[in-house]
Amino acid sequence: MSSKREGVLIPTIEHATVGDATRPGIFSCSPDAPAVKVAREMALHHVHCVFVMHPGQGTEAAYVWGIVSDLDLMRAVSGGEGTETAGSLAREPMVTVKPEMPLAEAAALMVNHQVTHLVVVDSETLRPSGVLSTGDVAEIFAWGEA
Repeated sequence: MSSKREGVLIPTIEHATVGDATRPGIFSCSPDAPAVKVAREMALHHVHCVFVMHPGQGTEAAYVWGIVSDLDLMRAVSGGEGTETAGSLAREPMVTVKPEMPLAEAAALMVNHQVTHLVVVDSETLRPSGVLSTGDVAEIFAWGEA
């Protein structure tokens, strides 16, 4: 079952998958990026997390090492020094999910791991393809037909 909102079909929370709620693409930085640069990325792109990437071993590929969330950034701001880097602020280990996972299961993972963002990885390559936030889950819950 699904409902319409602004001409888009929204599946119910019981029928939705991670892929239904995921925002494609990620914003990233290196581990040595200053906290202020992370803040600028968040503000510029209106996002609540930035992925911390390490270069791949001997390839052009990169992999996600951690996530700096808006709450992590608030810890840096409240600390007063402002000398933190993305690497020192990043939360790890990260929780990854695939697009075909039921959305309710992903929500349970967020609760169990006490995180507000999950890394969505491509089912075949396992490379990051997007992010799922608590806000994305709430949108499906709010607009999907009960």
